Amino acid sequence: MSIKIRKCRPEYWEEILGLYQKVAAIPGGLARTSAEISGDYVKDFQRKAKETGLSLIALSGMDIVAEIHAHKLQPQVFSHVLSELTIAVHPDFQGKGVGKALFSAFLEEVATSRPDILRVELISRESNSKAIRFYESLGFKQEGRFEQRIDRGDGTFEADIPMAWINPNYSKR
Repeated sequence: MSIKIRKCRPEYWEEILGLYQKVAAIPGGLARTSAEISGDYVKDFQRKAKETGLSLIALSGMDIVAEIHAHKLQPQVFSHVLSELTIAVHPDFQGKGVGKALFSAFLEEVATSRPDILRVELISRESNSKAIRFYESLGFKQEGRFEQRIDRGDGTFEADIPMAWINPNYSKR
């Protein structure tokens, strides 16, 4: 399987919308449900990533099969942080190395082209031990727990696990 990784462009929003809706339809695929994934949602995260962060896509042929993005937080005291990180991999391409290749390219881009970024942050639900191990394999460290943060929809709650990767090439200007 040949996968190409490229920077995302705003005109891809409709393909990314379809990708996110497919991934959200899988239980635990994304924090948002399919009904919460809209064109406005996609355009908003694309705008934020373009202005202050980074968004990459993985292509199989001409089809977008995965996307990853993060952006800087407000206020200025967080200007060294990329947060709200989300990755979506098409169900047919999960478990085939696409997510790892895309995530690795994302972190490499930050390390080589974004010396203004010290931290890349993400949050994973505690029940998703496979994802937590995956993030740790990429160099992320667990930084605590947000107890009872995720509503499972059945009257129970679970913790979110905040994680961060530190850019080895960070340089305060």
